Amino acid sequence: MISSDSHPFPRIQPVGFDGLLVSFADTMAESSNRAALAFRNALDLAQWPGVIETSASLASAYVRFDPYQLPHAEIRSRVSELLGQQNWFDAPMPSGRKYWRVPTVYGGDLAPQLNEAAAAAGLTSDEAVRRLSDTRVRVLTIGFAPGQPYLGPLGPEFNIPRLQELTPMVPEGALVLAISQFVLFSGPTPTGWRHVGQTAFRCFRPETPNSFALTPGDEMQFYSVTQEDLEHIRANDFDGSGGATYQEIGS
Repeated sequence: MISSDSHPFPRIQPVGFDGLLVSFADTMAESSNRAALAFRNALDLAQWPGVIETSASLASAYVRFDPYQLPHAEIRSRVSELLGQQNWFDAPMPSGRKYWRVPTVYGGDLAPQLNEAAAAAGLTSDEAVRRLSDTRVRVLTIGFAPGQPYLGPLGPEFNIPRLQELTPMVPEGALVLAISQFVLFSGPTPTGWRHVGQTAFRCFRPETPNSFALTPGDEMQFYSVTQEDLEHIRANDFDGSGGATYQEIGS
């Protein structure tokens, strides 16, 4: 599947002298994120000599290459040919993914902006917690900070704007919400997103061989627990999982 005048995506664009960006949409949706993840995986499986690295964002895949080993015209031709091999918008997801279930405290002192987020979504706080904790979301991409996932999509009711002013600081493990997505913070940071949940899950574990706990394409569910439950989890958490469990999933 390649672009045309009537269907501008997928679209190949140069990025500097040693990169190509393959965009599947100009906004994030389940199908465009699926396409980006599947196409990035296909690039990796192709193992073209001269490719240095690949990555995927919310709706695009990026490939960086050595232009002396793999000329720009040649890799663009290969990428275009690979794009034409199937409809990437309904391609199978990469293998080796995980489904995580993460205990989460919603609201209260640990996540003080839940009520505000629920009101912006037109819901009671209890209904917002029910919907958020029942929703299984995808790791759409990793970015902004080491190991930090953008997660979604959430239901359209949670397509709420960012805050107009920054929250000075949220802690590691904070679950924040805006524009139908979660972000699970890998470290303390200011944010313009609403802090609706708190976990003990560590996304970035530099002391381990695989320092990023999550991979794009993984799926997560943030189920509701009490503050007392989370305190007990923290007291007995020796690996950074924060009480989370996972299972392998297929496409």
